[in-house]
Amino acid sequence: MPDLLIELFSEEIPARMQTRAGEDLKKRITDGLVEAGLTYASAATLTTPRRLTLAVEGLLSESPMIREERKGPKVGAPDKAIEGFLRGAGLTRDQLEERETPKGAVYFATVEKPGRPAAEIIAEVLKATIRNFPWPKSMRWGNGGLRWVRPLHSILCILTDEAGAQVVPMEIEGIKSGDTTEGHRFMAPGRFAVSSFEDYAAKLKRAFVVLSPAERAEHIWNDAQNLAFAAGLEVVDDKGLLAEVAGLVEWPVVLMGRIDDEFLELPPEVLQTSMKEHQKFFSVKNPKTGRIERFITVANRETIDNGATILAGNQKVLSARLADAKFFWENDLRVAKTDIAQWTRALENVTFHNKLGTQAERIDRIAALARELAPVTGADADQAEKAARLAKADLSSEMVYEFPELQGLMGRYYIEAAGEDSAVAAVAQDHYSPLGPSDDVPNAPLSVTVALADKLDTLTGFWAIDEKPTGSKDPFALRRAALGAVRLVLNNDLRLPLGDTTAAALNVLLKVPEWQAALLGAKAEQAQADAEAAEAAAKSVHDLAHQVEAAKAIIEAVPSDLLSFFHDRLKTFLRDEGIRHDIIDACIEMDGNDDLNLLVKRARALNAVIATEDGENLVQGFKRANNILTQAEEKDGVEYSYGADIKFAETDSEKALFGALEAAQAKIDPALKAEDFPSAMSAMADLRGPVDAFFEDVQVNTDNDILRRNRLNLLSQIRQVCSSVADLSRIEG
Repeated sequence: MPDLLIELFSEEIPARMQTRAGEDLKKRITDGLVEAGLTYASAATLTTPRRLTLAVEGLLSESPMIREERKGPKVGAPDKAIEGFLRGAGLTRDQLEERETPKGAVYFATVEKPGRPAAEIIAEVLKATIRNFPWPKSMRWGNGGLRWVRPLHSILCILTDEAGAQVVPMEIEGIKSGDTTEGHRFMAPGRFAVSSFEDYAAKLKRAFVVLSPAERAEHIWNDAQNLAFAAGLEVVDDKGLLAEVAGLVEWPVVLMGRIDDEFLELPPEVLQTSMKEHQKFFSVKNPKTGRIERFITVANRETIDNGATILAGNQKVLSARLADAKFFWENDLRVAKTDIAQWTRALENVTFHNKLGTQAERIDRIAALARELAPVTGADADQAEKAARLAKADLSSEMVYEFPELQGLMGRYYIEAAGEDSAVAAVAQDHYSPLGPSDDVPNAPLSVTVALADKLDTLTGFWAIDEKPTGSKDPFALRRAALGAVRLVLNNDLRLPLGDTTAAALNVLLKVPEWQAALLGAKAEQAQADAEAAEAAAKSVHDLAHQVEAAKAIIEAVPSDLLSFFHDRLKTFLRDEGIRHDIIDACIEMDGNDDLNLLVKRARALNAVIATEDGENLVQGFKRANNILTQAEEKDGVEYSYGADIKFAETDSEKALFGALEAAQAKIDPALKAEDFPSAMSAMADLRGPVDAFFEDVQVNTDNDILRRNRLNLLSQIRQVCSSVADLSRIEG
């Protein structure tokens, strides 16, 4: 079985596109081969800035012959119909077979399609792949007949077997396939032939090209660490930057440079961000002080002076960049120390959303909501309001304008510089968290308060204007905000009734249009002397008041709808714990379902019980009782909830169930009151034995009406006792 090697050699491919391009090349080629009948043993892709490489092992040398049976016209059909069928099948009349069917004799043809050589199939598949390759961005060049991410220079495509290597012949827009490639652009120019993947990889290495991205990344990281360690420093870990830099070079040469002394006092995050975003440099810090003192750059070639010229140029460019950062930092510090409130005032001119007002108005809402939440989170209300008003001030700073990813972090520095308490300053950095499922969750009361207020204002605001997520679309990251709120509540063990909280957030949201209506009303009173102005003002008041009432009507539905959204995010969060969605649904049906903390404790306890044999069997017993009872109530048109009487019990198991239900209820009620869900669930699970014994010994729908009604009321007690803990009818299986 031959092996296939494909290389698409071009100008530099952007690093961010290389991994996906390799995956797309592999999928499109292998899918096309398999569809044509060419199976293979394995396939792998490797990428460098100038090449996409695919190696396929154990490929069939040709596709198998295909035998296909086709049903034709009826025997005796017009000659033209038969001749048309023969042309389509590529057969003659004597090759047809007559067969009897329920509808009479019919012609059948057996068509054999011979196998095709692998090279022929590969050429077709590769040409189609190149023409239709899904680059995020592509360009035309030359005569414009081909689109590629950057100009495509050559195509290497060979099949290798015991007899040697052969070129798979193909041509696209004047580019013919061959068995040659190029090495490093500067260190090994010129083309050379290869005969297999092993030969290809070895010759590229000698031509100063490391083919594997993982190998390049490992080399970069090891050399960077060694250089830093030799200087008593350490490299700041950044896996994203490492992957990007590995996609920028074919022959990585790691160099360490110095940062000018005048920039060493800049916050380490500013240095790190500036070097990463503008220069793709790794930061090197002093582990004793945490200060960024050096940088690591990765060149794409070796030089006679061991990189001295490269480093000198990089340091010159870096100094210019850091001079800008220093200018921003010093200007921002000056503002923060004199009047940090001017940044907040500047946000009056920044629109958050055209239906939700400016950033300044949003800050007012968050501050008001933070004051409402403070008693729940254990924060000081005045401090919470102050922290909320300062948390987004840095959005107006020059540093955050230049580096938006530093928002919050710079706010902490600036608020501390303004002389505020460190806990208030920390809120600026913490209140955006958690952004993702792996982010740390704030636990300081002030940070938790403002983080929750921020996320709840976002959610209630967009719900109020009916801009909810739909399908996979979530342009305002509302799912992330809801999951962040869920994690804040659970990780900090908060008892927060979301129904009341979202209602409070909505009340804050409604104050602005109400205030506008009142203002217009005052203007109308002042304009009585001018009838025309009074009429216009009155109409404005009426229209705006109507809008407010309409908005209130819409908003009334928000708390329950938003609560359902929180429940969906909670299911996603608890899925990682192995808690099924139906178990959560069983707990959502209970009172207090807007208290996520309470809901999760109930769900975890129920999950633990359902995992036991007693719990699983009790659910089945409950469902049996519930089904019998539901059918009887529908048939009889009555509700059996009057309470059963033990004097009508005939069997020992029936009498035992009375006692078991009474004992269970006596344990469950105080356990639920104390929110001791494990004890309540355990008491419910103890009913498994008595319920099973009852159904084994007793016929519920007996001919004796008195006994039947009493037993149905007994089933109602089973349903009532179990349903006081969770809605077991929601449990699947």
